[in-house]
Amino acid sequence: MAGSDPFGGGGGEVPPLFRELAKMLSGQGGFQWDQARAFALQLATEGESEPNPDPIERIQLEQLARVAELHVGQVTGLSTSVTGRPLTIVPVNRGQWIHGATDAYRPLFEALAGALATQAQGAADPDAGADPDDPMGAFFGELMAAAQPMMLSLMAGSLLGHLARRSLGQYDLPIPRPPTDELVVVAPNLAEFADEWSLPVDDLRLWICIHEAAHHAVLGVPHIRSHLSGLLAEYAAGFRPSGGGLEERLAGLSFDDPDQLTSLQASLADPEVLLGAIRSDEQRRLLPQLDAIVAVVVGVVDWVMDAVGSNLIASYGQLTEALHRRRVEADASDRFVEQLLGLELTRAVYDRGATFVEGVIERAGPEGLAPLWADERNLPTPAEVDAPGLWLARLELG
Repeated sequence: MAGSDPFGGGGGEVPPLFRELAKMLSGQGGFQWDQARAFALQLATEGESEPNPDPIERIQLEQLARVAELHVGQVTGLSTSVTGRPLTIVPVNRGQWIHGATDAYRPLFEALAGALATQAQGAADPDAGADPDDPMGAFFGELMAAAQPMMLSLMAGSLLGHLARRSLGQYDLPIPRPPTDELVVVAPNLAEFADEWSLPVDDLRLWICIHEAAHHAVLGVPHIRSHLSGLLAEYAAGFRPSGGGLEERLAGLSFDDPDQLTSLQASLADPEVLLGAIRSDEQRRLLPQLDAIVAVVVGVVDWVMDAVGSNLIASYGQLTEALHRRRVEADASDRFVEQLLGLELTRAVYDRGATFVEGVIERAGPEGLAPLWADERNLPTPAEVDAPGLWLARLELG
């Protein structure tokens, strides 16, 4: 069949079609954020125009934001403002959520893109020890280096598009946002969730306002924000291209075998293969610290939610049960988003955070949480999150 091979070349030679593909990809430049955002918008809206949220809903949320801000501040002792202005919560559609999320997620993806680009350049360096008897192997290394920015742009767009379809607010994932006191809730997602679970929509709006205000207060503490942001950025920069992956699949591919082409298509849908990235040893060393601070943040937020919401919302128990089930019964795509960012928000993480907060309050009362907001040195170690008595003893509060 060699004579009829439409790709040309034979043996270890690089087929002309693949050479043209590499040339095309190499002209795409680096990470394309505009491309990522366009792909996210397409996924989130399915290419359809979206109506703007109802102005009446905006007025209702403005009133609920004042209630949430007042009560969250009273329970935590924290300011809910990072700018000195009152907190506002506004309804947005999915496309507007994507535009607003850009500033929060872009640094993480650029750190990931930079890490992969550095590693790929080293792998594609002709002086880095490439086998002169394996031109196809060297070519596929160059091809993957050229393709990674485009594939990463598509992956970023896929992640944002998925989040836009699922998120109720901006803190579904506990990722610090740029300093602002305007928070958003995704109006169509809130309405769909209320309808799906037969929930009172007015109560759900107040619940999400308290949830967003509580996250905003905790993540607005300067050393909490800087500590978590730093760990997330370091994690994103820690990805390393795998030794093989897609290159091996392409190198051994027979274009005469439909089954192999089907297998390749499945590989392209696998994010780890597509990106040529795997969790590195550096990331594994970071995860205990990242898991610890995330557990503390979500544990405190859930405690605040219970303290505030149970007194203000008649259907608080029903709402909380539905929303807890929603977050712990996430599908595979949700879990991949979390893993890519270093956030694995399983039931165990929420239970760990709740146990820490309950342990502190049992021993030292609600004021026992105050050292968390005073100094970064007071943040618990991973071992202390699992043993709050040890944390209080270190601070001489127990």
